[in-house]
Amino acid sequence: MSVIAEERKTKRLVARVSQRDKNLLERAAAFEGRTVAAFVVNHAVARAERIIEQREVIRLNAAESRQFVEALLAPPSKPAAAARRALTEYRRRVVSHL
Repeated sequence: MSVIAEERKTKRLVARVSQRDKNLLERAAAFEGRTVAAFVVNHAVARAERIIEQREVIRLNAAESRQFVEALLAPPSKPAAAARRALTEYRRRVVSHL
């Protein structure tokens, strides 16, 4: 038995496609022995997961990982003059009006 319980499918997804696209999807689904709906959902979900992973996961090689950790562990540097001026201006405009 699968460790992950099968999620109940209660939502509908509808799409209009050209005859050419429908024929293509039917042919590909047949190669995998699936219905068109199962084929489309399976491949759309897999692609969606890859897209989300590409946007949300940061991958570092060993050198980049070391550099990142060193930056986290390093003592903070003094803020630049422009940053200090911006903080002063922020306090003057925003904090003083609260």
